[in-house]
Amino acid sequence: MSDLPRKAVTRTAKLAALPLGFAGRATWGLGKRIVGESAEIVGRELQQRTADQLFKVLGELKGGAMKFGQALSVFESALPEEVAGPYRAALTKLQEAAPPMPTRTVHAVLEERLGADWRALFEEFEDKPAAAASIGQVHRAVWHDGREVAVKVQYPGAGEALLSDLGQLSRFARLLGPLIPGMDIKPLITELRDRVSEELDYGLEAQAQQAHAEEFAQDPDVLVPAVIHQCEQVLVTEWIDGVPLAEVIADGTQEQRDRAGQLLARFLFSGPARTGLLHADPHPGNFRLLPGGPDGAEDWRLGVLDFGTVDRLPGGLPEPIGASLRMTLDGEAEAVYDMLRVEGFVKETVDLDPDAVLDYLLPIIEPAQADEFTFTRGWMRSQAARVADIRSPAYQLGKRLNLPPSYLLIHRVTLSTIGVLCQLGATVRLRDELEEWLPGFVTAMEDEEAAAEV
Repeated sequence: MSDLPRKAVTRTAKLAALPLGFAGRATWGLGKRIVGESAEIVGRELQQRTADQLFKVLGELKGGAMKFGQALSVFESALPEEVAGPYRAALTKLQEAAPPMPTRTVHAVLEERLGADWRALFEEFEDKPAAAASIGQVHRAVWHDGREVAVKVQYPGAGEALLSDLGQLSRFARLLGPLIPGMDIKPLITELRDRVSEELDYGLEAQAQQAHAEEFAQDPDVLVPAVIHQCEQVLVTEWIDGVPLAEVIADGTQEQRDRAGQLLARFLFSGPARTGLLHADPHPGNFRLLPGGPDGAEDWRLGVLDFGTVDRLPGGLPEPIGASLRMTLDGEAEAVYDMLRVEGFVKETVDLDPDAVLDYLLPIIEPAQADEFTFTRGWMRSQAARVADIRSPAYQLGKRLNLPPSYLLIHRVTLSTIGVLCQLGATVRLRDELEEWLPGFVTAMEDEEAAAEV
């Protein structure tokens, strides 16, 4: 296996092959149609070939290309089922695996960063990586004090590769857009670019992970491995075993799916309230189900990995999110519209009908209306189709709304988490988590009434 391809011309050529490949397969599909094969069979074969090439190119490049693939993979639940099947298998691979970097490269990085006697720090070190991600790979090892650890080693040249890939991918955004109906791909790529420098800084990642590890140290539901050692390009943390969420999505029991979904929602909303940080990379590869939850060995905890991308929210999630959500559920169209305008979701130059805005929002927040809600791919597809159909009022209204920069990452994380919940097919008591952790969702009067009841 060769080193991470770093030369811009090599990486550009690989990425340029994607749209050319899509066009070539479309021509191949037309030829098959002419000779009489059914549209359904041809379409399925075409999607499978496209998915295969997508994984091959993104997986080989790692860097920003793989990062984009991981971000895209949580939205596969929005695809029509006949299209989603082939992509699901290819994109899920990006969440757990990628071609590894050579052992000699790993050793060279460890020697440069930990010193010539780096092996003395470990009782054991497995050269074969346990997992590969967009900017580094993880090796299982035993620290010199006997603790099992995960050693994250950054790919040499990962920074320039990330920026190069995402720059090239932004040029192809229009071609990639049809993969996920109702979603503008270009802002996703732009936002990923904006996070590159933070993710490359293992010092920032170590701080964010340790803050979570300390806050959740005694938590019965969530486990975050503690940081043991950190230096440039190398991060050593506690090792945790468990069932990868991708496996739960593929063939987990309904009990596992529901438990994982509930804990994922709890972590999404409780993390900012408890640490002032939002874990901003919620794809299934970053979560594990661990045995031994609050109800004993048969129960499950959620293990959370990879804090390279976080949103810093010192006061927790912004209170207007909770307040506007509550007012939408209560049908307060004028109040919701006024708050959206104040927060910048409706620009001053735009005039909208408050009742139309309420009609646009209500289906999206359906999971918060009931005591519990079952997230499904069908529900996700219906929402995507509603906002993507140019003939629908929702599409016309959505085009006139604005997403303020301060809400961009929160919006993506929330959408991504909902995508994972739909992949799980989990039944979740979402309202419980909102009432507990989302500022503004419960009014001060309701808080006082609840306290009085207690």
